[in-house]
Amino acid sequence: MSADQTTTEHRLRGRLGTGSIVFMVIAAAAPLTVIGGNAPIAIGLGNGIGAPVGFVIATVVLLLFSVGFVKMTPHVKEAGAFFSYVTKGIDGRTGLGTAFVSLLAYTAIQVGIYGYLGWAVDDLVQHFGGPSIPWGVYSLAAVALVAVLGYRHIDLSAKVLGIALVLEIGVVIVLDTVIFATGGAEGIVWDTFDPANAFAPGLSVAVLFALTGFIGFEATAVFRDEARDPERTIPRATYLAVIIIGVFYCLSCWAMVVGGGRQGIVDLATATLAGEANMLTDMTGRYLGWLVQDIVQVLLVTSLFACVLSFHNVIARYQFALSRKGVLPARWGTVHPRHHSPAVSSLVQTVTATVIMVAFIIGGVEPLVGVFGSMAGVATVGMVLLMLMTSIAVLVFFRRHPSLREGHVVTTVLVPAAAVIGLIAAGWVVLSNFTLVTGGSVGLSVFLACLPPAVFLLGVALGGGNRLAEARQEG
Repeated sequence: MSADQTTTEHRLRGRLGTGSIVFMVIAAAAPLTVIGGNAPIAIGLGNGIGAPVGFVIATVVLLLFSVGFVKMTPHVKEAGAFFSYVTKGIDGRTGLGTAFVSLLAYTAIQVGIYGYLGWAVDDLVQHFGGPSIPWGVYSLAAVALVAVLGYRHIDLSAKVLGIALVLEIGVVIVLDTVIFATGGAEGIVWDTFDPANAFAPGLSVAVLFALTGFIGFEATAVFRDEARDPERTIPRATYLAVIIIGVFYCLSCWAMVVGGGRQGIVDLATATLAGEANMLTDMTGRYLGWLVQDIVQVLLVTSLFACVLSFHNVIARYQFALSRKGVLPARWGTVHPRHHSPAVSSLVQTVTATVIMVAFIIGGVEPLVGVFGSMAGVATVGMVLLMLMTSIAVLVFFRRHPSLREGHVVTTVLVPAAAVIGLIAAGWVVLSNFTLVTGGSVGLSVFLACLPPAVFLLGVALGGGNRLAEARQEG
């Protein structure tokens, strides 16, 4: 086999621009789902009308993280996101631990969203007068459809995600605009940013669920091999993703507060958590009418589907990169000759998701609290751990290469150090309120919270016997 053929077989190809990558990353964040699900929790269980500040704080922390992440990007020549950065900055053992946590976190959130999606489709069908069908049927149907799209060229997934994303963001922007233009229930609620409300008891809950809403934003680096110009595309996409997601979340959460009024929105959010109302659709019906309200219910389903499709693509590429490092079977690292996609890795991910979903279905687990809540909890702990290790890797990398940080102390030392502090604080916030995320008992929550660090230690322990342990020296 020639060198060119080998390269073709083992390298993904594509011409994704900044916009396409941003689309996929924002789709993974499922903005409509966050406004419909996370925002009511942040308001109802958090700091009430000050909840939008939680999204501001989360955005600032992630922007601090992104500075070091982007600064190190030109020196990481392979796709793989977190584990590639940790391997390059620290060593292969730590990198493998990070890779294992990445697979766990992304698989967990994807499975959780499959459960949420199954419930949402059943609810939508019944809303329009259809029959009640077990949620697992819809979830497995979604797994099958994602399998088809994930197997094919990445450009097809980007187009599907782009269409779904434009629609869901568009309708929320219209709702936000109408609420602010009409003055909402009591006029613009500037009290949201009053320190007495912003830093009221429960702010940590708002920050927690704001962080959960950002899961997947760093996946910009996973698409490095398929980017048109990775040296420019990846940094731009990373900053744009964080800023767009953060601004969208903050303004939309604030719009909910303005639309409902100071006490009215807290009552509505509380009723939503009790299953007696739906904050997003109720607000849409109030300000845009019943027709748009129905459209939003449909878009909630497309939002969830876009989310699982995006995570499927990310996981498949993580497995692909690990295969190329000799950690996973070599067969998983082959590229489809026509679609130029990680087809085998994509099929493996489909099988993994199917097996886990079938286990939940057979076990009779409730889709929202049982599947989505528990899996979102695992993913949130995992993502905070991943970002913390990556920020530490940035600091270590530039300390080992002093010539690269000359004249760039702020972006290579000071800001990454601030990110480490911010992420440690975020980790404390997540763990101290973990039962709210999982919806389970203290015992179950402790078990789920221990999974990411346990998997990390397993990866570190296994790191000495594979090529990934030598990756930093190779790079």
